[in-house]
Amino acid sequence: MTRLQKKPHHTLGDGHSTWIFLLPSLTLLVFFALPLAALVYRSLAPGFLANALSEQALKALSLSLATSSVTTAVSIVLGTPLAYLLSHWKFKHKAWLELLLDLPIVLPPSVAGLALLVAFGRRGLFGAWLGELGISLPFTTAAVVFAQIFVSAPLYVRAARIGFAHIDKQLEESAYVEGANQWQVFNEVMIPLGARALASGAILTWTRALGEFGATILFAGNLEGVTQTMPIAIYLGFERNLGVALALSVVLMVVSVILLMVTKRLDKPSD
Repeated sequence: MTRLQKKPHHTLGDGHSTWIFLLPSLTLLVFFALPLAALVYRSLAPGFLANALSEQALKALSLSLATSSVTTAVSIVLGTPLAYLLSHWKFKHKAWLELLLDLPIVLPPSVAGLALLVAFGRRGLFGAWLGELGISLPFTTAAVVFAQIFVSAPLYVRAARIGFAHIDKQLEESAYVEGANQWQVFNEVMIPLGARALASGAILTWTRALGEFGATILFAGNLEGVTQTMPIAIYLGFERNLGVALALSVVLMVVSVILLMVTKRLDKPSD
C-alpha cells in the first residue's frame, strides 16, 4: 500500500528569495492601508460624534439603510428563482442572458444612471407611459431603490447561481424519485443547501447598494431626506461640511468591514 504524501507547507521564511514576493505584496497592502488609516485618523476629531449624529448625517444614514434593505429584499425575491433557472435549465441564448445580467456590474455608474434616466425619466422611453398612470420615478425615494437594484442585484443573482450550480445533482434527483415536485425540490432541498451562498450574495448586494452613488445621483438627484444617501452626503460634505463627510465615511467603512467579515465567515467550508 502506498503511503499518501502530504504537500509541503511553505512559510514566509522558506527560501532565499522571499523578498521577491514580499516586496510587491507589502507595497500594494500599504497602498490600501494608508488612505484608510488617514481617513480614520482625520475623522477622529473632537467633533466626530456631533458630526456623526448631525441631522444631515442621520437622515442620510437612515435613508441608505432603508433603501438598501428594500433593494436586498427585492433582489432575493426576484433573483433567487432567476438564479435557480440559470443554474439548472439549458436554453437557447442563455449565455446572452447571463451577459445581460452581469453587465451592470462592470458598467460605469454614470452610464447606469443615464440608462435609467432615459428609460424611466419623465421624458424617457417609458416615462410618458408611467406619467399617464400618475407615476413619476425621478427624484423620489423609489428612484434610489431602482438605481440600487440595477447595480447591485446582479451580484446576488451571480452568487446564488454559483451556489445552486455546486449542489450535488444526485440530491435533487433523489428528491424527484421520492415524489417531490419541482417547487418542493426548490424550497426544501435547493434553498437549505444553498443558504450560505444566498446569504453571502445578499450581504454583497446590501453592501453594494449601501455604497451606490453614481447611478443614484443621476437618476434620483439629491434631496435631503428623500434621495440623499450616505455616499451623496459624503460627496456634498467636501463643499459644505467636511466633518460630516469624514464621519459618514468612517461609519460606512465600519459597516462594510463588518459585512465583509460575515461574508468571509459564510464562505468558509463548514466542518
